[in-house]
Amino acid sequence: MRIAVDARELLGQRTGVGRYLAELCAQWATLPADAPYRFELYAHVPGDTPEILGDPFDRDRGPFSYRPVLGSGDVWWEQRDFARALRLDQPDVLFAPGYTAPLRVPMPVVLTVHDISFESHPEWFGWREGLRRRWLTQLSAAVATRIICVSGFTRDELVSHYRTPADRVRVVWSGVNVRAVNRDSIRAPLVLFVGSIFNRRHIPALISGFASIADRQPSAELVLVGANRTHPPENPVILAERAGVGSRVRVCDYIDEAQLQSLYQRASVFVFLSEYEGFGLPPLEAMAAGVPVVVGDTPVARELYGDAAWRVPVNDQDAVGAALLTLLHDEEARQRALRAAAARLPLFTWHRAAAETLEVLQKAGRQ
Repeated sequence: MRIAVDARELLGQRTGVGRYLAELCAQWATLPADAPYRFELYAHVPGDTPEILGDPFDRDRGPFSYRPVLGSGDVWWEQRDFARALRLDQPDVLFAPGYTAPLRVPMPVVLTVHDISFESHPEWFGWREGLRRRWLTQLSAAVATRIICVSGFTRDELVSHYRTPADRVRVVWSGVNVRAVNRDSIRAPLVLFVGSIFNRRHIPALISGFASIADRQPSAELVLVGANRTHPPENPVILAERAGVGSRVRVCDYIDEAQLQSLYQRASVFVFLSEYEGFGLPPLEAMAAGVPVVVGDTPVARELYGDAAWRVPVNDQDAVGAALLTLLHDEEARQRALRAAAARLPLFTWHRAAAETLEVLQKAGRQ
């Protein structure tokens, strides 16, 4: 079976969709040599090997080949150049891992939809970006043979907003990589957030909650790691200064893996007050690094994290402050959280996610 893959998100500095696809490919690279699958990676940069797409292909090409389709890599490339190449190459099935796909191709399409925040909360997006996302995702979902949603919450939203038949949708939870954790390392009173900074993740409430305990925890610091993508704009540095904790809040747009690992080794609490996520990987990554987690109390948080995370109302700074104080000072509460996380994490493996995704591709390709 020849599986075409839209590999654009593997290029450059990978964010959510790129990391998702890279992890799936890393698992598919370990398939037996006689497995009946070939993955044909399409992107818009020149080259003749998948190594141009970076890890995991720079270690082992495995069942992959690379098909360059030169162009801009934007929506018009997807709908015109990529679609033309697919019509010429005639793969058995197309895997589109990031919301949209060419609308006029003859082969079955498997589309992954990670969330539809642009539909549920259009106010979080600029009008042009929101319109493009809503229009193209809805059309792509309509033509897709099968749709993968990364949570039951996203599936329910897709079915509700787009009237997508539920029997065309498969829920496949993403995986999480377990970081090497030094259990003997000394944890600092460090509160950590990692992820792109969106308005829906309520950084102002996190800063206010942290400020409310600052006097009782004079050595604590708050570190925010992620690009600021708020709309309308929010400035965490200014918010921290106004809350009187400017010197104790550090904001980093991007740090390398070694620096991030160091933060996870030092952190005592991870906070993620998102009111809307299709999946919500950062809290699971924190759990895997041995850090107790505080999250917003939402349907997807209840679905994914169960009792392994301390859930609070996303805008309740008093509840945030109380959770921080407990997890910074109460060792038994910390250990309960870590035990619950250890029991929960085995549900989220990339091996399982890749196998389930391949099963969907196989069934679609045989239709």
